[in-house]
Amino acid sequence: MAYIFRQPCDEGVIRAQPAEVPCAPASEPWILAATILGSSMAFIDGTVVNVALPALQKSLNATVFDVQWVIESYALFLAALLLVGGSMGDRFGRRRTFCSGVAFFALASTTCGMAGSVSQLIVARAAQGVAGALLVPGSLAIISASFDEERRGRAIGTWSGFTAITAGVGPVIGGWLIEHVSWRAVFFINVPLALIVLLISSLHVPESRDDDANMTLDWPGAALATVSLGALVYGLIESSRLGFGHPLVLAALLGGALLLAVFLLVEARSPNPMLPLVLFRSRNFSGANLLTLFLYTALGGGMFFFPLNLIQVQGYSATAAGAAWLPFILILFSLSRWSGGLVKRYGAKAPLVAGPGIAALGYGLFMIPGVVGSYWTTFFPAMVVLGLGMAVSVAPLTTTVMNAVPEKRAGVASGVNNAVSRIAALLGIAVLGIVIVRSFNSELDRRLARMDIAPEVRLSIDEQRVRLAGAELPSSIDEPTRVALKQAIDESFVFAFRFVMLTSVGLALVSASVAFTAIENK
Repeated sequence: MAYIFRQPCDEGVIRAQPAEVPCAPASEPWILAATILGSSMAFIDGTVVNVALPALQKSLNATVFDVQWVIESYALFLAALLLVGGSMGDRFGRRRTFCSGVAFFALASTTCGMAGSVSQLIVARAAQGVAGALLVPGSLAIISASFDEERRGRAIGTWSGFTAITAGVGPVIGGWLIEHVSWRAVFFINVPLALIVLLISSLHVPESRDDDANMTLDWPGAALATVSLGALVYGLIESSRLGFGHPLVLAALLGGALLLAVFLLVEARSPNPMLPLVLFRSRNFSGANLLTLFLYTALGGGMFFFPLNLIQVQGYSATAAGAAWLPFILILFSLSRWSGGLVKRYGAKAPLVAGPGIAALGYGLFMIPGVVGSYWTTFFPAMVVLGLGMAVSVAPLTTTVMNAVPEKRAGVASGVNNAVSRIAALLGIAVLGIVIVRSFNSELDRRLARMDIAPEVRLSIDEQRVRLAGAELPSSIDEPTRVALKQAIDESFVFAFRFVMLTSVGLALVSASVAFTAIENK
């Protein structure tokens, strides 16, 4: 998913600030309300859209590649422009940039809700990603600039708690809207939220900026990051349809890799890079970000297909599919303070080895359920174990990143780690999309070969297989054949989903091995 629950270092970019006059105490609750609601727009959107994918796939006659791009277009621009968005807030004013992001996000959300085709929706989602890059870094930057040091920690804790709650409640509310109104309603709900945020911000949120720092924006770096990541993701997604040997796929992958190398060269020579490569001289910083890459590739890619399984195969309603995430969120939220103390008690290495290891066990439990069964005996245990593994991992991972760099670079370091987590989810959906498409097609071919079906029915199924479990069967076939074909499609998807979870197991174990070899107990 583009933004799946709580990522490490969610604050984006908070640069070291010169002493500023804190806000008046009477304004503090309003500042928290504006930043919490503003952040929640992006957080809720990141979780609810996944639940909406089956409905919009059916409504817009979208393929699995289309729904991948619905998520990827948002994640691509958010990840690539996040650090630039934080710098823009420092230069042009944090409230101004934050409010611009909120307004643009509402406009893009309206366009998403009015999309008449999947192509229009993908473009509108990309616009949401650009807006999110202005919005997401601004919330905690405003808190950091508006509260004095004594009250800042409590304000950030309040922000964290409420945004975690919205991330959990969002999919349930969104699922209800999808089920009883339309998938379009999950986008329109951002409009009243944006109006409230803009009103509160204009009346109660003070403006702040950093006039002393070098605020030259790294537009060449942002452009290269966007194009290189976009080319790589395009090549990976299209490889499932065209094959790796197709000239278009090869050109995208080779071009993306070349542009990525150019991006690193530009960043190394830039006087004010969006990605300061000097930070990676720290072994713990490099190790923590490499761990983040593997761990969030597993989470982002693996869990992208989970709502499709619940709704299209298991027969869950959209509301029930949204509620299925609640154990994960509640565990992550309730154990965050406890896990934050693990580094002080055991050092960074132990929890960062144990956490991904527990998460790997959780992914393994997702491989057990078949097509039918109660949630409490199928996916609930897996969700609990995965939530426990991520809870053990996230706070120590954040602490390791922040402790690996000088205090004055902590904001930039957190922004880099946040961007890495989002890039990981971006790549995870593309890479694990290859796994699920190929394994689904292989298993479906094996099952269809054992069935006596007419050639025209086989041709119709072949045309629909790009929708995976969302494939629609011809209306002309008899009921027994329809039931048998539906079972074959569902079981083929479960077979492919297990392969995705197995890949996530491997990625989580790689994360644990990175922690064991690269993280030092400093």
